Amino acid sequence: PGFMATIYSTVPMRGLLSSLGYDAHGWDSGRNVRVNEELIDKLETLLDRLYEASGGKVSLIGWSLGGVLARELAKLRPDKVRLVMSLGSPISDDRAHTNAARLFEFFNGKEPEELRDGQFRGLDMAPPVPSTSVLTKTDGIVHWRGSVQDPDKTHGHPSENIRVYASHCGLGVNPSVMSAIADRLAQAEGEW
Repeated sequence: PGFMATIYSTVPMRGLLSSLGYDAHGWDSGRNVRVNEELIDKLETLLDRLYEASGGKVSLIGWSLGGVLARELAKLRPDKVRLVMSLGSPISDDRAHTNAARLFEFFNGKEPEELRDGQFRGLDMAPPVPSTSVLTKTDGIVHWRGSVQDPDKTHGHPSENIRVYASHCGLGVNPSVMSAIADRLAQAEGEW
């Protein structure tokens, strides 16, 4: 889920993915407010559990701050991640691209101090797995430029940007976004 949201915000998306035959899971970490070591540890544990249960790599889909977390988790555990999709996520190192920056800093400080060295620095660097950034010029929360994956920052890893017509809060139910997610998940692993 995005910043300040809970697992309930992703119910429609997970419902659609489940109806398409995917084993869709939420993140079980409460409201997405504080970014700290405890949260990262929880997400790594969840990824490990899903990887073991499925017997294969896990696809991560994150909305807004959830997309930032998904990308960072893929950087930590690329051996367990098949692909990452971020929806309206501020994947730029410039926090001026999001209207939620002040609120995020209120809860987390300018630099979340409890994180490992290097974590959440280099947000503009693509994870070492196939990644898709879904963005909209009518977002209202995250400026579309802050959601663009720079092709020069992918280190040769498959990466793309998809522009849709949606609001930030509508990204998790928008038909164009759901179509893009379903299409990317349907691709065979290794055949980006």
